[in-house]
Amino acid sequence: MTSTPSSQVWRPGDKIKPTPVTSNIPIFRQDILEVAERKIEDMSEELRKLSLDIHDHPELAFEEKYAHDVLSEFMSKQGFVVQKQYLLSTAWIATFRHGDESEGGRVVGVNSEMDALPGIGHACGHNLIAISGVAVACAIKTVLEQFDLSGEVQLLGTPAEESGEGKIILLNKGAYKDMDVCLMCHPAPGPKGSVSLSRSLAVKEFDAEYFGHTAHAGEAPFEGINALDGAVLSYSNVNALRQQLKPNIRVHGILHGKDWAPNIIPDYARYAIAVRAPTLAEQEAATERVLPCLQAGALASGCEHKITKREHLYDLRQNKALGEELANVVQSRYGSVDYVWGIANASTDFGNISYEIPSLHPGFAIPTTTGGGNHTPEFTKAAATQEAHQACLDISKALAATGIRVLIDDEFYAKVKQTFEEDKVSGGGH
Repeated sequence: MTSTPSSQVWRPGDKIKPTPVTSNIPIFRQDILEVAERKIEDMSEELRKLSLDIHDHPELAFEEKYAHDVLSEFMSKQGFVVQKQYLLSTAWIATFRHGDESEGGRVVGVNSEMDALPGIGHACGHNLIAISGVAVACAIKTVLEQFDLSGEVQLLGTPAEESGEGKIILLNKGAYKDMDVCLMCHPAPGPKGSVSLSRSLAVKEFDAEYFGHTAHAGEAPFEGINALDGAVLSYSNVNALRQQLKPNIRVHGILHGKDWAPNIIPDYARYAIAVRAPTLAEQEAATERVLPCLQAGALASGCEHKITKREHLYDLRQNKALGEELANVVQSRYGSVDYVWGIANASTDFGNISYEIPSLHPGFAIPTTTGGGNHTPEFTKAAATQEAHQACLDISKALAATGIRVLIDDEFYAKVKQTFEEDKVSGGGH
């Protein structure tokens, strides 16, 4: 397999579609895969109802009370041990173990996201991510029971992906400590029937605050110190810097004020800014060039300033062995796989998880319109379609098969660990 530059992102309406990766490797334990497929298809109607219920009740970061309740109650009915309000008020965990704990057995973790976006609801399709986690966990449970296999699956309901970095908080609180691998997926525009194993960007967000002194803007502006000037100059400095940044670096932000009026020199302004790059190392290097731009705005305007750094989102490291297994299943049963589209130029708090344990976060294509990608009202509509639902079920089947192999194939799991360690050393991956 070869990686494709993240700048080559497929969009609806593109005439040239990416060349898929192909494979002729036999499927591992097709009998197990068929049981997982059948379980997920049998649950399709229930999962569809659950997805639309969450879609119709969008909730913002750390406010996912409705989704918390309906998902945790659903998992209780499926025979999982559920802990509500797990480490966070809207997080939850559903656990199923088969076999004697004294016999050991690995633990597969799965994530279900739940939060929506302000004003446009589930415009990132977290209703689909939520039911995918449910489908994967239930399929693994059925396989463990039917084939009398030892192992454990933990489905973690993770709040605040869009803002708040919920997974990082849960990681720091120990939510992932028992997982040997972690799996999830994400919808995005892409070629029909396609799955993407692209990585995503590392991002660091800052709040640059500027403090000045008010004055009458007409009568005595010379008595004021204009905080807005400090923020605007910093914004302009960053714009000037962009010419010297590599094309794969993203720097973007907005200005905020407080009690602004056109006849008052403002004494406060805030520049909220984010710096993204393909890897953590590149992101940190870009940040070192951006910070002087923020400081210079304060110096030129005569303002005091304060720069507050928010949580660091790492780039997403797709585990090579897990990715190859999932790709083989997808290509054998459901569609194509590539490394072009997906969330290549976005960022996710799951990136931090992928630095801690072997992880996989494929994108799956759902139908939308040109210009109707993630974080648009058009994508909100797309996330509720039957076509999106079926695409979600298919990627869930492949994830379940991948997770089951982790549980029962020692040689495969050794390869997963090996590629994880190699990726940490090289900073590589797909």
